[in-house]
Amino acid sequence: MSLLTYNFESQYLNNNHTITVILPDKKRDISPEEFYRSGKKYKVLWLLHGTFGDHTDWIRKTNIELYAAERDLVVVCPSALNSNYSNWPDAMMGYNMYDYFTKELMPLVYGWLPVSDKREDNFIAGLSMGGRGTIKFAVNYPELFAAAAVLSAVPVPFDELRPGHPCMIMDTANPRMVQTIQNAGGFDAYVNSEENVWALIDQLAPAKKLPRLMFACGHDDALLYERYQIFQKHCREIGLDVHWFDLPNYKHEWRFWDLAIQEALTFFGLTEDSCGNPF
Repeated sequence: MSLLTYNFESQYLNNNHTITVILPDKKRDISPEEFYRSGKKYKVLWLLHGTFGDHTDWIRKTNIELYAAERDLVVVCPSALNSNYSNWPDAMMGYNMYDYFTKELMPLVYGWLPVSDKREDNFIAGLSMGGRGTIKFAVNYPELFAAAAVLSAVPVPFDELRPGHPCMIMDTANPRMVQTIQNAGGFDAYVNSEENVWALIDQLAPAKKLPRLMFACGHDDALLYERYQIFQKHCREIGLDVHWFDLPNYKHEWRFWDLAIQEALTFFGLTEDSCGNPF
């Protein structure tokens, strides 16, 4: 398997930034010249880490490198600190992860690596905070992605946000929420921004403009499973076709995410195709 680590200065993040990219295997029965000069443009999965993570998480804690090699798939793993994949203009010199992803990272990868920029060849997935980023990019840029897999994350109705809400991700007094709302320009600006994924889904679902969507959650995920069920009910009410993947006896944990990313690859239509080397 082929693994690339790339470090560069980012205009939108105002620092040096590192990404990890999984590249397809050269099969042993093909010459290097034939493989590397083929001009092939590969399908790509943009794979987002969660809180406390970085660009190495998915590589170190799942078998994604193997799954990608079996499918001739490029996988791009950025780092996002604990930014919620949002713009944080008040952080340091400005750390604008939301803009960075589509305006800097994606053009860089399309321009420098052998990947396709066609919508039908682009997929996005992430866990926890990365799931939040996944659905945010999928609904705000539906023209960029064929499908999205949101693992252990879920949209919430912003009209229910309040200080002291028992669900941490809906508690506007939570220090992380306070910072997020402040960086959005205040509560009203936050509600009317790209962050209000619940409202955007309601707007786009009737027009069938969204990418194909998968949501996944463990039944024992104390933080999210109740909200997952509420969102599931809402999707049925608005007629949104979603692929649901939830399993008993799994919490907010890597064992579940390794299973869920395999389900996501199948949902994306990226089936094993005798690619890569067996060992």
